[in-house]
Amino acid sequence: MDKDAVTKLVEKYIAMWNESDDRARQALLDDVFTPNATYTDPSIAANGAAAIGKYIATAQKNFTGMLFTYGTVLTHHGAVHFSWQVGPTGGAPVVSGFDVAWFEGGRIGRLHGFFNGF
Repeated sequence: MDKDAVTKLVEKYIAMWNESDDRARQALLDDVFTPNATYTDPSIAANGAAAIGKYIATAQKNFTGMLFTYGTVLTHHGAVHFSWQVGPTGGAPVVSGFDVAWFEGGRIGRLHGFFNGF
């Protein structure tokens, strides 16, 4: 994937975290992840797009009224690395970290998330 396509996928990924409507979030999830994708961060290991969707819906309850944003997108050899943060709009982030993802057919097949401070 070229850098522009990767950046657009990261944009959709972050939009998915910000989307509160279940159907719209599911549509983004289907665009971003393969059906058998895995998502791993310090608090979960989710297998499959359905499990990832449930985790995001649950996690969003901890970030009501907050916005996810992302930083520099780096990519090579089918992998992407980007930083992210979440916090109140215009305020200091409450959580930040970075993700590393590997692609399969233009979507994320595996993602590992890291929280700063863990």
